[in-house]
Amino acid sequence: MRAFYQSKSRATWARTSHFSTSGTKNSALKERLAQLIPQQLEHVKAVRAEHGAKSFGEVKVDQLYGGMRGLPALIWDGSVLDADEGIRFRGKTIPECQELLPKAPGGSEPLPEGLFWLLLTGEVPTHEQVAELSRDWAARAAIPSFVEEILDRCPPTLHPMSQFSLAVTALNHDSAFAKAYQSGISKKEYWGPTFEDSMDLIAKLPNIAGRIYRNVFGEGKLPAIDPSKDYSHNLANLLGFGDNEGFVELLRLYITIHSDHEGGNVSAHTGKLVGSALSDPFLAFGASLNGLAGPLHGLANQEVLLWLRKMQSKIGENASDEAVKEYVWSTLKGGQVVPGYGHAVLRKTDPRYTAQREFALKHLPDDPTFKLVGQIYNIVPGILLEAGKAKNPWPNVDAHSGALLTYYGLTQMQFYTVLFGVSRAFGVAAQLIWDRALGAPLERPKSYSTAAIEEMFANNQ
Repeated sequence: MRAFYQSKSRATWARTSHFSTSGTKNSALKERLAQLIPQQLEHVKAVRAEHGAKSFGEVKVDQLYGGMRGLPALIWDGSVLDADEGIRFRGKTIPECQELLPKAPGGSEPLPEGLFWLLLTGEVPTHEQVAELSRDWAARAAIPSFVEEILDRCPPTLHPMSQFSLAVTALNHDSAFAKAYQSGISKKEYWGPTFEDSMDLIAKLPNIAGRIYRNVFGEGKLPAIDPSKDYSHNLANLLGFGDNEGFVELLRLYITIHSDHEGGNVSAHTGKLVGSALSDPFLAFGASLNGLAGPLHGLANQEVLLWLRKMQSKIGENASDEAVKEYVWSTLKGGQVVPGYGHAVLRKTDPRYTAQREFALKHLPDDPTFKLVGQIYNIVPGILLEAGKAKNPWPNVDAHSGALLTYYGLTQMQFYTVLFGVSRAFGVAAQLIWDRALGAPLERPKSYSTAAIEEMFANNQ
């Protein structure tokens, strides 16, 4: 009976929330979540009852000093990363998502709206469910005038990611969750306003990104959101590429494959950590963006393209394999890494790289930069293995994305991480909703000083 009332209460919230903005009040996605949450609560309860006292294994001191690599410490339901197989979104590989998720009329790449539905529910949506989500996000897309003013007053020399984080954080002003929390909402209902904020967050990112792009790179006035178009098309149009169907298709693929990469990466973990303090999704994702802006995370795609351009300027286009090998060796001998190669978890070629390579083979097979990327793909792993520089000498997602964006005319490298940020919101937002639905607690891992570690093991030698 108690479960019934909890389920009824959640369903009532889904129908009657007063905290949503201009989005759909009775969305199919929210109704579906209201049905799934009681089931998942019971499922998690059963898993903890059966496995809660079991151990993953030992924790080594080196893991504490080594960035907690391989340390199992988080629940992240949207995706799981396998070292050999790569990412699975709710159990589905990237090729499976490309096959199963709805596509735009005449398109061949999955719509990110479908991926978000999959991340939240574990289910492949129908075309109508995806179309409704597109319309809902379009209805929520406007940003407050004071946020527009904040962005317009930013100097063009301020990095686009700094502006992006600033604007997302400022959206907290209208947070449904913050208002509901101050009103004394029950913990069992936290997921409802978190859902509204998350939907608003994702919906408003294209307008924020478009405004930053046009302010910084001087591309003129922003067009209006078209409620009849999908999310990627509207984003492309805001950036000035709406008439380029190839670029629109690229964005559909780009957002889908960059959306989530389990919970241990900097941007995902940061969002989950900050959200665990019951900071609303705008504050949590603003923190995620600050992590994503680092050169060891989201800024890496920019680093790859810079490296490629330096290589081309030195050895020219259509260089021989021997010239490329010499340049790669000179990079390593200069104490630098080959950007876009290696990964903290993966031990095979990143399937996100493969998806982008297949896109390039289809749409831009003769592009000189793409040819160089492919040439490097055939050369660098062998060199890295010979040099002993990487446990995984294979390319990751960053090794390819910049070349694709450049081909379609988006040459402003400083903006690339903003597109990564738009994408990563999907995964972070989905997990924030489920964390609040399942009552995830405040994160508080234990830390040790070097002196404490020495003392701990002093008598165990």
